[in-house]
Amino acid sequence: MSKPILIDTHAHINFKDFKEDGNQVIDRALENGIWVINVGAQYSTSKRAVEYAQEYKEGVYAIVGLHPSHVLEGKKEEGKEYEELDEKKYLKLLENEKVIGIGEIGLDYNEDITQEQKDKQKEILFRQIEIAQQTNKPIVFHCRKAYDDLIELLTMFSIGCSSCPMACAPKMKGVIHCFMGKLSQAKKLVEMGFQISFNGLITYARDYDKVIKEIPLENILIETDCPYLTPEPNREERNEPIHVRLVAEKIAEIKGMQFEEVAKQTTKNARDFFNI
Repeated sequence: MSKPILIDTHAHINFKDFKEDGNQVIDRALENGIWVINVGAQYSTSKRAVEYAQEYKEGVYAIVGLHPSHVLEGKKEEGKEYEELDEKKYLKLLENEKVIGIGEIGLDYNEDITQEQKDKQKEILFRQIEIAQQTNKPIVFHCRKAYDDLIELLTMFSIGCSSCPMACAPKMKGVIHCFMGKLSQAKKLVEMGFQISFNGLITYARDYDKVIKEIPLENILIETDCPYLTPEPNREERNEPIHVRLVAEKIAEIKGMQFEEVAKQTTKNARDFFNI
């Protein structure tokens, strides 16, 4: 297979939305020079991401982890079923050579949750960061309405502190997926050595233009987060990896660059970050 033109660093072909045609969607992406990284949200979808990756010799990879929406007991909504973190099960998945990271893990304060529930999310996040440290894998962070808390926690791990529930380790390798924070927060994260990832949201929301303009291209990854957040002009359709090109084109427009430059650099960023 030739080198990828683009890499969709955060896809969910492993979700039920692609149950009937997942392989066709992946094939369509590969035929257009787009590599795909499927990201888990709980054990079942993480396992399915690994299964997809194993079907392809090259160009399809997996990331495994437990999303914060699944760590709170009492959730009854579809897609938010509670799961108790079992490190041994995830470590077993990580033995597969096509598994290139831990994620998506993090904090989600989108709903009206209690301090106790926030603390639970932090506990599970700490435990999964420890898995990443044990296995030397990069981390894909989910963050919604919790950027200040996440930055505080990542700072703790970066500099080391006695209050961490485990031995702190420097040089954590991570990307903030679907960035929706402030420019000041993005700058802080970049200063700490993290990558910032953008998706189709930037094609119809102008909130992130300034962030994209000021963050170095060397610190940017691109994604679709499919089946969600379909970029313009296809917003009424189910999202899929082939649409990641629209994200790269929008970044090029905002930064005043050529598409080819953005494609080349973000692909290099992804390959270096995930060691693929």
